[in-house]
Amino acid sequence: MVRKFKLESIHTRMISKATLFKVFHCLDKKKFETPSLIIDSEKVKEKFSLTGQNIKRSYVFYAVKANPDMEILKFLNQLDKGFEIASEGELKILSKIGIQPNRIISSNPVKSLKFLEMAHEYGINHFSFDSIDEVEKIGKFVPEANVYIRLSVPNEGSEWPLSKKFGVELEDAVDLLCRAQNRGLNPMGITFHVGSQCTNLYNWNIALDKAKILWDMAEKKGVKLEMLNIGGGYPINYTKSVIEISTIEKNINKLIWERFPENIKIHIEPGRAVIGDAGVLVTKVIGKAKRQDNNWLYIDMGVFNGLMESLGGIKYTYLVESNNPNKKNWTLAGPSCDSFDVIDKNVSLYEPDIGNLLLILSGGAYTISYASEFNGFSIPKTILI
Repeated sequence: MVRKFKLESIHTRMISKATLFKVFHCLDKKKFETPSLIIDSEKVKEKFSLTGQNIKRSYVFYAVKANPDMEILKFLNQLDKGFEIASEGELKILSKIGIQPNRIISSNPVKSLKFLEMAHEYGINHFSFDSIDEVEKIGKFVPEANVYIRLSVPNEGSEWPLSKKFGVELEDAVDLLCRAQNRGLNPMGITFHVGSQCTNLYNWNIALDKAKILWDMAEKKGVKLEMLNIGGGYPINYTKSVIEISTIEKNINKLIWERFPENIKIHIEPGRAVIGDAGVLVTKVIGKAKRQDNNWLYIDMGVFNGLMESLGGIKYTYLVESNNPNKKNWTLAGPSCDSFDVIDKNVSLYEPDIGNLLLILSGGAYTISYASEFNGFSIPKTILI
């Protein structure tokens, strides 16, 4: 069966033509269950290999929270880079694959006691922190651990800001580094996060300027740092083209080597940038309705079983299977009984028939990891091709 998708230039601008045609081939090859997430393994490999390429002395740790599917993690393990985790659940997954502890770090500034116990037993020895209580916890459960302070930095221009829940200002950061050292830990670095899906290049400039001030302040207090963790935040194409990773990294690299010592170690934690535009969500149209002059289109995937980020402002590009030559504006909704389950509004699409497929592009990141079986609807199956 050859699917009849209304392909337009916007679709191949958002994700690669090669990925899109691999998905088409997969859909035509067999009967397909929805909802599903198809991941292009070659695109994942390409994006993971590109990350850090333009930053000297850098080491890359995949943020497992972006997509923790076991087969994807097994595939990434072959690329000989690292993994960043936050919980005992993520550690259990990596332990099943046999990831060595020296390839794992934890940059969640507030960790559970159980996780710290498990991490210490497993041999993980790199942790972020941003509070007195976290210093005490790490000191108790992972004596002599390597720790790095989470610095608060601006998140303007990021579609998913992360600046309020974590991070401290300069004076508090210095005090905490000193306290960690006095507690017998090894305060070895600074971390920050400019916000997920960051399209503002200057966020990194501001963050690195602030990190340099802290670096010098710490040295004056007798704390010798050696590592800078620049977090994640690299953006991908959703509904518009964004700044290239190479452009971001060349800028970061220039700033680092103008400001910091030559022997500095750089850690990077990409998630969305590795897996996001390698994935296409495959859903099915299950209903249509006209309500108060609005056209409603219902699909078998919604905010509760994979599209939670749509509530926070992430917009997707859609590709629909249709024989209809005319477009309409739609309110796109999920399958649950909850009126909160609205994915997008004013979406211009060719009108599909019930049972037609609708593809959601750049759906590889923060979809499966957010998904639940609320109302009995299934979490999309992940298919690595």
